[in-house]
Amino acid sequence: MKRRDFINWVGLGLIASSLPVAIAACSSQTTSTSGDWQTVGTSAELDKTGQLLAKNSPAGPVLVVGTSKSENLTAVNPTCTHAGCTVGWEPSTKTFLCPCHGSKYGIDGKVQKGPAKEALKTYAAKIEGTSVVVKPT
Repeated sequence: MKRRDFINWVGLGLIASSLPVAIAACSSQTTSTSGDWQTVGTSAELDKTGQLLAKNSPAGPVLVVGTSKSENLTAVNPTCTHAGCTVGWEPSTKTFLCPCHGSKYGIDGKVQKGPAKEALKTYAAKIEGTSVVVKPT
């Protein structure tokens, strides 16, 4: 065997043996699980009106209610489970209302008045630094 062939085989062997380690390292950095906290906006945006609607967030559509000084933030997917309209937050009654057919949801996302039959999807929400972050529950 020539020296050049030997060096080529050794180099190829090193590359082949380190490939699984490189693939594992890359995939662990780029894979995200559904349980991760996702940024949906800033606390300044939330404090302006007491609610923050993020239609295209990494977690999907999210409506966060509260302020940066609130102990508990409420976060739901604002898509009405009846017809798919975007529900709005009514602070005076502490309910989510659908403008299309009048479905009413409590602060916990559960249906209080139909025609909707299923609750809104909820998220855990918190402030991290100046960011509002959510995580599916």
